[in-house]
Amino acid sequence: MAEDESRISIVKTFPVKPKLRPTSNKATPTPESKYWKSFKIPKDIETTPSKSFIYPITSIAFSPIAPHDFAATHSANITIFSGKALEPKSTIASAFADSATSAAFRCDGKLLAAGDLTGTVHVFDAKSRTHLRRLKGHAAAARLVRYPRADDKFHLFSGGDDSVVKYWDVTTETCLFDLLGHKDYVRCGDASPVSDDMFASGSYDHKVRIWDIRVSNSGSVMELNHEKPVESVLYLPSGGLIATAGGNFIKIWDVIGGGKLLYSMESHNKTVTSLCVGKIGKESGEEAQQYRILSVSLDGYMKVFDYAKFKITHSMRFPNPLLSVGFSPDCSTRVIGTSNGTFYIGRRKVNVQSDDLGDVVGLGAVEVEPERRVLRPTYFRYFHRGQNTKPAEGDYLITRPKKLKFAEHDKLLKKFRHKEALVAALSGKNPENVVAVMEELVARKKLLKCVSNLDGEELGLLLGFLQKYSTMPRYAGFLMRLTDKVVETRAEDIGSSDQLRGIIRNLKRDIEEEIRIQQSMQEIQGIISPMLRIAARR
Repeated sequence: MAEDESRISIVKTFPVKPKLRPTSNKATPTPESKYWKSFKIPKDIETTPSKSFIYPITSIAFSPIAPHDFAATHSANITIFSGKALEPKSTIASAFADSATSAAFRCDGKLLAAGDLTGTVHVFDAKSRTHLRRLKGHAAAARLVRYPRADDKFHLFSGGDDSVVKYWDVTTETCLFDLLGHKDYVRCGDASPVSDDMFASGSYDHKVRIWDIRVSNSGSVMELNHEKPVESVLYLPSGGLIATAGGNFIKIWDVIGGGKLLYSMESHNKTVTSLCVGKIGKESGEEAQQYRILSVSLDGYMKVFDYAKFKITHSMRFPNPLLSVGFSPDCSTRVIGTSNGTFYIGRRKVNVQSDDLGDVVGLGAVEVEPERRVLRPTYFRYFHRGQNTKPAEGDYLITRPKKLKFAEHDKLLKKFRHKEALVAALSGKNPENVVAVMEELVARKKLLKCVSNLDGEELGLLLGFLQKYSTMPRYAGFLMRLTDKVVETRAEDIGSSDQLRGIIRNLKRDIEEEIRIQQSMQEIQGIISPMLRIAARR
């Protein structure tokens, strides 16, 4: 007997837990989702001088040269922000007679160009803010200004509400080509990353046109029909694919394959206003160094699209309608502009592993920790050293087992006092613990025996619990079967007690109400199901 008790005491015991615990609807975040969430918002920068004026952030452009300052157009101003401190460095205001649009840096980051609503294209020195050129030629607002991406430093192209795309010689302030073909406002465009002679423009006539200035006399070399007013056009890094946005659609086109539509995505609820290319700046992992499309919309969402797998990999909600988005070339900063003049700036922390701190640019100042005094036995902290040290990557961890805390019913179950364990759980009024104890007693084949041994007061506790939780969907399948057994085995005791009969009447009323609700829901389902099938066909 003593040997049996010693064996029982050696067996490791655990607290009982309910098997009917509902599963969480939260999806496990993927490594890529964690990457995009790592862009924390250090501050919101308001460009509105007062709440009575609203200056939307119409465009954002990053300098291709470190430390990757970025420029934003709002009202009749261009504000240049520091890529390190994320603070405004300078503002260009006096040059514009009307609202500024479409900021763009030259490939070497030394010049900055932008249009305005009078139809003029302005060129500035990005460092000194000197006004270098005024390119006048558009009969209406100039909404599109872009420099070639590669080596051409002397030309740019622009598009306006006069439906004309112009190719400029910046040095002489002359328009070399008027590219005609659009029949409505030209609002967006992008330069090819592989050729200085090719670029795309998007218009409210639903068309995206590909231009090659080497054959400018023959019109556009390709035409893509987006089927909605085009708000943004983006060349993808390979140069063979183009992304277009208009309405709540984003479409991917194969330019090399003759303008074939590869994929159409309807992920936003309102108009998509801007696109940009983002890059996963991780050095390892499946998604490392891969490109993504970042889209923003008037519905307040920024979404990340993997155009290789044609799926959304991350989504983020903001409180205001979003108009523009930019992503720094060093993958450290993400900037979003809104309709009320607010910037949402996300900065990602990067671990510096190299001793050459001069190679780190655009990531803010690197703080060097001061040297600490060597601890000696004369210091009190010497005897507490290492307690808060975090393990390194290659360390072998030996975890200290956590001390288990047993509730009263767990202690009684350990001593095989099954009835007392059930009563203790019922007295605790925690439905999860009660169901867990009942499931454990079912596994030990002792539940019905415990029910038959309950006295009148304890039976009232059990029936009260069943009356309260039997119709709860989480426990209904298990407790309804138990209720049948309890009423069947203790019918005489229930009939002889007014209190128990009252509990049974309440239980019957609750079950009838639940049945009525379920029937109503089935009728509603029968009405909705045909409508959903019809909608799915469309």
